[in-house]
Amino acid sequence: MGQTFTGLLKAVRARTGQDATASAPAALRLCGDYLAGLAAGGPMNDARQTRLVAAIGGLTTACGGDADGMFDALLRTGRLALEAGGDTEARLALDIAVEATALRPRSKGAWRLRGSALDALGRSDEAVMAYERHLALQQNPSSAQDIVRRIATLNELRACLDEAAGLLPGESGGRLRETPAGEARTAFAELVRQRTAEGGGMADPGVRRLAVLYAAYRRLLDRDRMADPLLGGAEPVGVPALRRLVAGRSVCLVAGAPRIAEEERVPGSALGRLIEGYDLVVRCDTLPEGAPRTDLHAVTLRGDTPWTGPAWDRRAGTRLVFGDPLAHWRRALRARLAAGAQDRIGDASLRHPLDDPALLGEDGWSTRTSTAFTVLRLLDFLDAGRLDLIGFGLPGQLLPGEREWVTAHATHEDETEMRTALR
Repeated sequence: MGQTFTGLLKAVRARTGQDATASAPAALRLCGDYLAGLAAGGPMNDARQTRLVAAIGGLTTACGGDADGMFDALLRTGRLALEAGGDTEARLALDIAVEATALRPRSKGAWRLRGSALDALGRSDEAVMAYERHLALQQNPSSAQDIVRRIATLNELRACLDEAAGLLPGESGGRLRETPAGEARTAFAELVRQRTAEGGGMADPGVRRLAVLYAAYRRLLDRDRMADPLLGGAEPVGVPALRRLVAGRSVCLVAGAPRIAEEERVPGSALGRLIEGYDLVVRCDTLPEGAPRTDLHAVTLRGDTPWTGPAWDRRAGTRLVFGDPLAHWRRALRARLAAGAQDRIGDASLRHPLDDPALLGEDGWSTRTSTAFTVLRLLDFLDAGRLDLIGFGLPGQLLPGEREWVTAHATHEDETEMRTALR
């Protein structure tokens, strides 16, 4: 949309030079700065950004009309900025919301947008105040139960941090209280690791309570935000639900080697019959063409822009997506999940199980750990009744350190079936 985009940027700049309405020029200047940043960033191929740019065009046009139309266009632009998902867009949404609340201090929509933008930026205390202002303007508070729940969640998150800070010695407690909300999760996790490694570790009641608070904090932070249309109708599952799915069941983790896929596709093959006999069939990363069954698909986000790449549109009962940071993980789900391609999607509590102190919390595994080994350790931790690897004896399926772990924990190996039993 190169020429159209350039024309819109010129139109915005022209409009901000006119005295159209009380607040429109300021809002449009913000939008103009955003468009200039997009133009400098090269080609744009994100559908949500495209919708936002179109909304800015609508706002530019509306600024020449009546005040109500302009205000509606202002809120629509702010909402689409927030839906775009990036930090830059969230800051734009907040700037627009500030303009909107100044223009109409009694607008429920403007205060809700302001609270949501502050929430997305991790400014929780300010978000609560904006949400409460939104509720105070509601004639029927029962119509805003999602906001009531969100306020309760933010207050519980603050209570977790405050109690945890009281359990930490010296400057550590102050550090946790003073950490910006957007960075609190990382700081909290690091403090839990430090306290667990010191002195009596988990034998210390204070350390155990700290770990419990961290687990509660993480669940509140992640699960509440999973109520999102990005799921495409799938049910979000956390650790307890995944444990129920695998506990006591026979599970096979099938390697993605071409040789395995080719043999499995042969009608009536011994390998195909072997795999079909398990309660749960797990596959990782790229699903092979014609794979007859995938009950659980695990994939790891790699690179600086992990939301790019093909959609996860091949059928799987449950899909687990591993990756950090949280913003990238959320954006990848929005961009790559295909509606109807999965019944369940792992929530954010399952993003990085190996180094998460509320789950395995193991040191020594790098960020390049294979997807197969990550899901293997997770399923082993969650007490799968029988856990077998099929095809992982082939070269290139596991990293050297991962292969050493499997060899040390294997209970049986069958080269004919290419099967390694761990349980």
